[in-house]
Amino acid sequence: MVMFSIPVAAQAVDGAEGLLEELRTAESEVAAQRLERQIINAWSKSGSPARDLLLTRGRDALEVGDISGAMEHLQALTDHAPEFAEGWHALALAYFQAERLGLAMDALEHTLALNPHHFGALKGVGAIHQATGNPALAYAAYERVLELRPHDPEVEQALERLEQEVKGTAL
Repeated sequence: MVMFSIPVAAQAVDGAEGLLEELRTAESEVAAQRLERQIINAWSKSGSPARDLLLTRGRDALEVGDISGAMEHLQALTDHAPEFAEGWHALALAYFQAERLGLAMDALEHTLALNPHHFGALKGVGAIHQATGNPALAYAAYERVLELRPHDPEVEQALERLEQEVKGTAL
């Protein structure tokens, strides 16, 4: 069973390496949230104002519940910038909200192929595996999230819920 593929040579995106290391060692949830915002901001810069606008419009459409509009903007973005991991991640969120889990997983795999450190994409992988009845794969994805981004209460709770199902009861 393959959860997702990550190229060996893949690197952290857009100079976020130092921030990612700080995030891994964050001592509190507040510190982790601050670093997460900085990392996502760095990952959200495509290098093209037009592409950044498509990302913004797609995210804005998601915020107001316009899933169809979000998908249009984000599909255009990934068509024009297939190397932009954050575009794929945003598209995965739109597909997930549309309950198109296969397409969401495909977009998350693109995200992780381009940026294996994308804790948000890994969280999405966990959520999809959990929703589709694959608790062991969900657990593995969530564990990886906490390696990259500690102090995530949602992920910690998901791991607690899945632990007995995945690891069984100790005798």
